[in-house]
Amino acid sequence: MFIGEYNHKIDAKGRVIVPTRFHEDLGESFVITKGLDGCLYIYPTEEWNTFLEKLHALPSGRDTRKLVRSFAASADICEVDAQGRILIKTGLREYAGLTKDVVFAGTLNHIEVWDKAQWEQENSMDDMDDIAEKLADLGLSV
Repeated sequence: MFIGEYNHKIDAKGRVIVPTRFHEDLGESFVITKGLDGCLYIYPTEEWNTFLEKLHALPSGRDTRKLVRSFAASADICEVDAQGRILIKTGLREYAGLTKDVVFAGTLNHIEVWDKAQWEQENSMDDMDDIAEKLADLGLSV
């Protein structure tokens, strides 16, 4: 399970340190891909395979094809180097707007990687009361 928020810097070559707590659960290699809301997703290999099975089981149609394309075509297998860093491909860095300061955010079964400014904007607490009410309607009290 991935929880917590960690701030790191990405270098000009696209290398960034993976938080130690996350690295232990990710294993030696894992998958990074485009995520939703302008971030990147990192999945342990086993969780990625489970996700792919769920995608494959969706009813065929235009939306399904677009979703599969978005996740699968942009996916890359990452390995941590001797300094604890991964290399994020240029296309993925550009998609997420990663330039200098990045945030690794645990979201239970995967990790999100955000540009820090975008993370702060996207995750403001301004609408949390509204979100909590909607979740309560779904049976989740927070």
